[in-house]
Amino acid sequence: MRRIQFIEFHDQPWFPSLLRDYVTDALQFGFSLFNVYAPVVPLLRRAIEATASQSIVDMCSGAGGPWLRLSKALDSRKSSADAPTLQICLTDKYPNLAAFEKVRAASAGRISFYPGSVDATNVPRELHGLRTMFTAFHHFLPDAGCAILQDAVDAGEGIGIFEITRRAPSTIGLTFAFVLALFVCTPWIRPFRWSRLLWTYLLPILPFVLLFDGIVSFVRTYRPPEMLEMVDRLTANDYHWDAGELPTRFAPITYLIGYPRASSREFMR
Repeated sequence: MRRIQFIEFHDQPWFPSLLRDYVTDALQFGFSLFNVYAPVVPLLRRAIEATASQSIVDMCSGAGGPWLRLSKALDSRKSSADAPTLQICLTDKYPNLAAFEKVRAASAGRISFYPGSVDATNVPRELHGLRTMFTAFHHFLPDAGCAILQDAVDAGEGIGIFEITRRAPSTIGLTFAFVLALFVCTPWIRPFRWSRLLWTYLLPILPFVLLFDGIVSFVRTYRPPEMLEMVDRLTANDYHWDAGELPTRFAPITYLIGYPRASSREFMR
């Protein structure tokens, strides 16, 4: 199946911010409910150890992504009890500040957020740490994807890209099940909003956007060889890169991890 570049409604600048926040809230709820990114913990731990980093800068965080659960899992697997707590900073081009604040409050000091707009191709240099991106890299055209990777290289920061979406007919069918689950569970999404019910059940804009954007996400997700082609285009690239697909009970998670060779040990799968 060839990659198809098309738009997703909720990442367009003209899409209403209220509905965008409701979409990212729903995705956050679903990812947390099913804990879909739990299998990447060993990959993240090895990348953190390789870069000797104690901070994460998460890009395109939506409503917080998988970090509330991942931060607990990573903290529970610290090499020693007195090791510093990993600090995660959430960022987004269209930050869902209410959701960020909710995640921060529930994180026991592990998670903070950057309140301004952050372009993943030009991350503010004051934000230091291993850069991560979950279920968002497919939004970008190849040139923009290269720019994201190049910006990390220019800043000397490690980067990890993770996608639960996969460009295959068998996994596209998961979108329907995922959206149906969110449709049923909408009354339990917090914070509770009557308007969320309005846009879900009476005027079902949210289920339509989630279904449409979900299908588009699958058909434009990059495969590992395509991401490595972007890596080949980078300049001043004295980095170690690893790309692959991690099997899970839902669908394989596509990943790309890179970090400076000079300041880290070899990444071992």
